[in-house]
Amino acid sequence: MNYEQIKYEVSESILTITLNRPEKLNAFTHQMMHEMIDALDKADDDDNVRAIIVTGAGRAFCAGADLSSGGNTFDSDARGDRASGLQRDGGGRLTLRIFECKKPVIAAVNGAAVGIGATMLLAMDIRLAADNAKFGFVFSRRGIVPEACSSYFLPRIVGISQALEWTYSGKVFAASEALQGGLVRSLHSSESLNGEARELAKQFSNETSPVSIALIRQMMWKMLGANDPMDAHKVDSRGIYHMGRSPDCKEGVESFLEKRPAKFPMQVSKDMPKYYPWWQKQDFE
Repeated sequence: MNYEQIKYEVSESILTITLNRPEKLNAFTHQMMHEMIDALDKADDDDNVRAIIVTGAGRAFCAGADLSSGGNTFDSDARGDRASGLQRDGGGRLTLRIFECKKPVIAAVNGAAVGIGATMLLAMDIRLAADNAKFGFVFSRRGIVPEACSSYFLPRIVGISQALEWTYSGKVFAASEALQGGLVRSLHSSESLNGEARELAKQFSNETSPVSIALIRQMMWKMLGANDPMDAHKVDSRGIYHMGRSPDCKEGVESFLEKRPAKFPMQVSKDMPKYYPWWQKQDFE
């Protein structure tokens, strides 16, 4: 796929996906959704990509959905989506794809992140923000409801009371409030934001097993919805059994004992254990 509304750049095994409609404050479109999903597919298949950073071009991260269709922007019937079987929430399709990603995903929020610009962040692993960024879950002020699976993700990240305060009010709030509420990890100057995100990405990708990272990511996210600790015990036990006899485990232990950097031989594209995925994918009905 040729990308028109995002940039796809890999350097030092770190992929940077840049939302690239700066003249529209990177407003979200169906085309952008398809391009981002394709980029994540491509990244998962590329063993050279060890971590992903998502940021925006210009002065915004993403100012929300493109409202150029006016009052029919969110009307799937008016767009003919129901007749074509495409009435699914586009933001949700993106966050579900982020949720299934095998690589760590870091958000570098360089400016306004409103609507889908805020909710797409929730399925990302770590969120860093510029100190002048702004956030808004503005759906109640647009006569709609939160999308992009945010009713699942947001309360788990910030707690139910904070999630309801932000979604009830629909207000746009400062980066300092996002930090205090637990939405973002840390604030940085605009000049240092991308550098800080890259340093974090390097921590995830240097001297770590890519297969271990892929399994850890899915174990942590999937267990958020577990009914009992036994569900986690079962998955942990499978992971310890399969990885414990793997070439990566042997290399990890021997490199430690020999006091040298590890060189893990296994690759995500072909060496995931046979029990992966251990969950049954749900269909949209």
